[in-house]
Amino acid sequence: MRRSGLGEGGSGNYVASGYSVYEEENEHLQEGLRAKVNALKSLSIDIGTEVKYQNKMLDEMDTDFDSTGGLLGATIGRVKQLSRGSQTKLLCYMLLFCFFVFFILYWFIKLR
Repeated sequence: MRRSGLGEGGSGNYVASGYSVYEEENEHLQEGLRAKVNALKSLSIDIGTEVKYQNKMLDEMDTDFDSTGGLLGATIGRVKQLSRGSQTKLLCYMLLFCFFVFFILYWFIKLR
């Protein structure tokens, strides 16, 4: 099926029919669409990179929290062991710890 105005050797009719105007407009819109697709592609690549970085950071935090949980568990175990002993020992340890902290703070303030 032939379009009207597009006969054999009818290049003058081709321009006059407005067909080239539509082609130019389509090419212009196609270039705009291509630019938007490239922008979306680069944005999705950047998002993927950020997601990988965040996952790596979350894995490191998970490892850190696991090790901290182990440390806290060991500390709680020691406190329970202290509480099983006589109360006099526990009170003595607490008193010595408080004196130690007091003297460290006093020494720190005095140096300033």
